[in-house]
Amino acid sequence: MKEKKTQTGQYLSIPKAAAALGMSRVAIYKKVKSGDIESIRIGKEYAIHRSSLSDIGGKTISSGRKKKINRAVKKVVKEYGELLRKLGNE
Repeated sequence: MKEKKTQTGQYLSIPKAAAALGMSRVAIYKKVKSGDIESIRIGKEYAIHRSSLSDIGGKTISSGRKKKINRAVKKVVKEYGELLRKLGNE
């Protein structure tokens, strides 16, 4: 979570982002707190940039998220590679 000033219209509040995505405010808030959704803090509130809505909705993947996924895949293949090969042959 970053702290900085914003221009109006570029960012959505958590309730507005939740409505736009069809998710609950609590679910969005939890994702913000865990770092799954990038946000900025304005006073006591959080704001989510409009461009990140498609990433949240799963339509696109940001480069940071791609790196996380690639690291996870490499770890799984390293630990379970042989088992995955055997399952693939069945």
